[in-house]
Amino acid sequence: MTQTNIPDSPPSNSPSPATTALVIGAGQAGGPLAGALAGAGWHVTLIEREHVGGTCVNEGCTPTKAMIASARAAHVARRSGALGVSAGPVAVDLNGIVDRVQGIVRDFREGSRAGVLKAGVELLDGQARFTGVRQVEVTLNDGGTRQLSAEYVFINVGASPRMPDLPGVQDVGAMTSRDLLLLRDLPTHLLILGGGYISLEFAQLYARLGSRVTVVEHGERLLSHEDEDVANALQAVLEDEGVTFLLGAEALQTQREGDEITLEIRRDGETQTLTGSHLLVAVGRTPNTSGLNVEATGAKLGQHGEIQVDGHLRAAENVYALGDVKGGPAFTHISYDDHRIVRDALLRGSGREVGGRPVPYTLFTDPQLGRVGLDRQGARKLGRPTRIYTLPMSSVARAIETGETAGLMRAVVDDATDLLLGATVLGHEGGEVMSALQLAMMGGLRGADLRDATLAHPTLCESINNLFMGKPETLSGTEDSG
Repeated sequence: MTQTNIPDSPPSNSPSPATTALVIGAGQAGGPLAGALAGAGWHVTLIEREHVGGTCVNEGCTPTKAMIASARAAHVARRSGALGVSAGPVAVDLNGIVDRVQGIVRDFREGSRAGVLKAGVELLDGQARFTGVRQVEVTLNDGGTRQLSAEYVFINVGASPRMPDLPGVQDVGAMTSRDLLLLRDLPTHLLILGGGYISLEFAQLYARLGSRVTVVEHGERLLSHEDEDVANALQAVLEDEGVTFLLGAEALQTQREGDEITLEIRRDGETQTLTGSHLLVAVGRTPNTSGLNVEATGAKLGQHGEIQVDGHLRAAENVYALGDVKGGPAFTHISYDDHRIVRDALLRGSGREVGGRPVPYTLFTDPQLGRVGLDRQGARKLGRPTRIYTLPMSSVARAIETGETAGLMRAVVDDATDLLLGATVLGHEGGEVMSALQLAMMGGLRGADLRDATLAHPTLCESINNLFMGKPETLSGTEDSG
């Protein structure tokens, strides 16, 4: 996130009940913030161009994790013989899966919409565009326009999948993650351009539903922000499930030939052509600032179109940007915490800033990858001694009992204080185990406390004892991260 200087400071007392606010975008920051301000007596207008709930509810967390649950059910059924249970042939009903998923999405969306209306928020369905400082023109979805102004403006318009500058990509029917969630015909061969977090979730998801899947990644390895052994372990799991990875591959062009899509790539100095039924593009996301005319407010945009903010999330005087549109970690829980920072500053006199807050996340492959704070490669750059504890999931009793032994647990501990600096868990329910370690970090527990804690047996979290019983790797903090 880019820091910028804003002239005034957050008010120390709650504004008068007559305060007016425009909230643009009803995502996981905009909706809750609008409700909180309305509950405090503000007059709040919330403008949403498509669906209340934002990316998470409508095309992100909710539908993808619901589909992943269906794919896991198919996977578990297929491998039940390893546990001595015969489940018979597995048949996937993609229509039934999509119907179930979209039903959940509708329920969540309608609940979000009902929530802001119940809070007393005026909700406008339309596209906003700034015409001046804290002045907006709204093109209503059902026709007509509205001219609005307010004392405060809050922008939570999110980000959208980015299409690369690849010859032919606009002509072949290339899909984004949003498109793929609505697909009712199972791809025979899904080509995925990009090897990031979203890509890996969809690769495993569709491989488990029965598609052939090939991932094309420009980098020499997957997940460059993770420890290499962690990324390699996850890649091995997905390869065992039939996903093909082409790393160090440059996409050159794509075209449609009848019912097939060809993707030409260059790898190891040689050109080859891949043929698939569908092409998913998952090469990153772009903030939704195009056409918003944010500069009219006095705010500035970064090189990727993100709104630049300070530590209090202010982009200009009485103008705030929250969630993915400001750049930085693009996670629902970060967007929601953005709303808490702004809410508490305006209504409770809090001075909390975004700097220093934990940024946990979970990749919902199977096994999950949960991470918070430093990993091994981060510890190498820290500049002070640390200890790295690592425990393979194959040594975790609960994992052995359930047949879920892929992955590892890792904790980074400050050598001088024995306090946790980070945790990585690649394993069954890795996000849940990581969250337990995050709570220990937040509570100031030492490695010795976790080693000696009495934890319920036999649980995955009980293995935290064993993690800190092992012999650690010691780093000086000045090692070459390469």
